[in-house]
Amino acid sequence: MSTAPGIVVVGSINADLVVTLERHPQPGETVLGRTMTVLPGGKGANQAVAAALLGAHVIMIGAVGTDAYADVALSALTAAGADLTAVRRTAGGTGVAVVEVSDDGENSIVVLPGANAEVTAALVEASAETIRDAAVVVVQGELPADATAAAIRAAAGRVIVNLAPVIDVDHATLLRADPLVVNEHEGALVLGQLGGTAHADHESVVAGLLACGFASVVMTLGGAGALVSDGGPVLRVQAPRVTAVDTTGAGDAFVGALAARLAYGELLDDAVRFAVRVGSYAVQHPGAQPSYPSPADELPTLLGSQEETPRA
Repeated sequence: MSTAPGIVVVGSINADLVVTLERHPQPGETVLGRTMTVLPGGKGANQAVAAALLGAHVIMIGAVGTDAYADVALSALTAAGADLTAVRRTAGGTGVAVVEVSDDGENSIVVLPGANAEVTAALVEASAETIRDAAVVVVQGELPADATAAAIRAAAGRVIVNLAPVIDVDHATLLRADPLVVNEHEGALVLGQLGGTAHADHESVVAGLLACGFASVVMTLGGAGALVSDGGPVLRVQAPRVTAVDTTGAGDAFVGALAARLAYGELLDDAVRFAVRVGSYAVQHPGAQPSYPSPADELPTLLGSQEETPRA
């Protein structure tokens, strides 16, 4: 493949304090950890690194502080070749995530927004021309809602909205997502925000979101793969069988890979198939950004045929 058209990621940039432990504590319980490592993170930065490592030209828009964590937070973006011209330095601290990873590979995360909370609509609008020129714009839910909405409004190309966590974005603006990317929990929350009714199964949630007006919806299901539809039948993409070491940032690896393939002009279904393989690769390695593949890495193979479910 030749160099992809530009991707702009407007999102959070953090330093991850990753603690490994045998199991997660119950409420009120103290457990002993094993190790702590400081790594680059933040959903926005994760997605930007994942896309850049796969060959996309990526511009990052966000903010870090002036503390010691700032250089760590930007290190993988720099190494991956992302353009950091639009990353601002604020007087406060860099965003920090405290990540607990248990022996079974599951994680729990507490995020301190830091400089990410200083990313305003005005800061985003200062890069409006850059956003407008991008083939794909990617946003998440870790920035203030007005900044996320400003990025969506400024976009002229395709917009990927990974509403994680779920924040209250103006509905008309949110519906510009193509696709909306959510996990099963986030999908139900977004559907409720838009006045949809609860559904018992994931396929019906995807269909309900499409009925609300989204052009396309992708629902990630962890080790079970993903669901995708752009208005036709809901396609289920089964994930490869792998042994999970650390699930931190796997969803972001998925979104970054999805953005890279859509920027190349791939069909959504094919881009999702590739993104599932990238996410499955990432969970086999520790950390978020350090676990992401380059084109030289061998990705796990999808299982069997994929299933189509008629829309509800």
